[in-house]
Amino acid sequence: MRKKFGFLLAVVLIISLCAQSAMACTIFGIGKDATEDGSTMVTHTCDSTGDDFRMWIIPEMKGGEGVTRDIVMNGNTWGDWSNFPEEKNYGSGLVMGEMPQPEDTYQYLHTNYSIMNEYGVAMGESTCWFIPNDEHTKKLNDLFFTNNTGIIDCYQAQHIAMERAKTAREAVQIMGDLVEEYGWNTSAECMNICDGNEVWIAEFYGLDLWCAVKIPDNAFFVAANRCRINEIDFDDPENYMWSPNLKQFAIDNGLWSEDSGEPFEPANIYCPYSAPYCNRREWRAFDLVAPSLELDPNEDRYPLYVIPEKKLSVEDVRKLNSDYYQGTEYDASLKPEAGPFGNPLVEYTHERTINMYRATYHFIATVNANLPKEVRPLVYIGWGAPDSSYMIPLWASMTKLPSQLCTGSRYGKFDRDSSWWVSTYVQQTATQNYNSAIEEIYAARDPKMAEQYKTVADIQAAATALVEAGNSDAAIELITNYAYDNAIDWHNYWLEFGDELYGTYMFNRIDMNEAEYPQWWADILANAPDRPAEEEPAK
Repeated sequence: MRKKFGFLLAVVLIISLCAQSAMACTIFGIGKDATEDGSTMVTHTCDSTGDDFRMWIIPEMKGGEGVTRDIVMNGNTWGDWSNFPEEKNYGSGLVMGEMPQPEDTYQYLHTNYSIMNEYGVAMGESTCWFIPNDEHTKKLNDLFFTNNTGIIDCYQAQHIAMERAKTAREAVQIMGDLVEEYGWNTSAECMNICDGNEVWIAEFYGLDLWCAVKIPDNAFFVAANRCRINEIDFDDPENYMWSPNLKQFAIDNGLWSEDSGEPFEPANIYCPYSAPYCNRREWRAFDLVAPSLELDPNEDRYPLYVIPEKKLSVEDVRKLNSDYYQGTEYDASLKPEAGPFGNPLVEYTHERTINMYRATYHFIATVNANLPKEVRPLVYIGWGAPDSSYMIPLWASMTKLPSQLCTGSRYGKFDRDSSWWVSTYVQQTATQNYNSAIEEIYAARDPKMAEQYKTVADIQAAATALVEAGNSDAAIELITNYAYDNAIDWHNYWLEFGDELYGTYMFNRIDMNEAEYPQWWADILANAPDRPAEEEPAK
């Protein structure tokens, strides 16, 4: 591998800081013995306001002697991948170098991040951080962000892994090799990676420092914007992976000492952080799947994983992504900012919940290794806040995508031909009277979703039979046509439903009938002071 540095270090640091704006994701990892159908699952709720929601199929690409690929920083910022690699439009990303492409690559689904490749290697990410407010974290800040000449960020690491990996283990090693060779130059990341057999959790801290752990097949993992790996068994390379200097770097830089009596905990050493913004989501996910543990919602640290008390379906996981602490003292719909009609989709909240108003997209990759390669790489994806949106199935083996998945910008005008805008249209309309509107959304969505799950199982069975009969092309055509037509059907259905919902809740009324404030809210308004005259309105 060789590097080409054509930019000043200052530019690299500016790009790194821009990448840190996308810091708001929740991820799960679920082993095959913890799911109803024996699939591994990984999820990602991509919750930043700045992310791109368009989707593309990145095709297989030729490799070989003398073939290289670009190394790009911040390359997912409003570029255009519709004709990649013939046309390379990285938006505001900068080409920082190039590397050999020794073999032909694999096809994969690409949106703001990579999702899944044709072999069923799937992954998400949760951006992590620390606050430099003590000697330890100030030293970390200096080590990781001052004079860092690394050129690998999360986007690029995931893309390259998708291009080259047939298994989750291979994907972890590929990304680890990249950061050892080129250096990690962005905020820390926690990634969940699966392949139908295994689920790995990998963390990349900065420079050439990284580690990973395979979770047990019956386990459930969650991360919410903080690093989680605090145990590495250096005598167990089958279940752990790590960079060669993971421990020595800490010793050499006074971050940890073998004489301290403290265990070597990578996450706490290289990216220490604890706050309800992160911890509460971890507690909630664990409490929902393993309630008998009775975990404390105010703990600073939780186990890396728990064992679910029942096997989980895609629908169970969708509901986890949709959660806003209902039925607990942290229920976002009961906080004053939720208003008289229990709207949890507000910007300024007491609690950071899993369900999030600003979601770009959310996906559940469900990969069953018992299925043929053509049928295996299945992902359900939706746009906007999970509680108020639908999800559709896509396969990484598909040959085309409908245009509404590849259209629009959240910085542009409302676009009825864009799936994100249509989903967000329904979501925003629901905020007029959430208590009532969300029930209408459930009634419109849930039966159709239930039928979709059954149809997907039938499509997978039929496609499997075609592959076993030696007709892989027909299997891929069947999957493609179903997913393509189903996505269009959902889009049109949801747009029409959104128009109906908009009419129902116009003026915050219900079918033009007054939606009376509850007495407790009326009392608040009666006693609330006027805004001070000198105070500027919120912008």
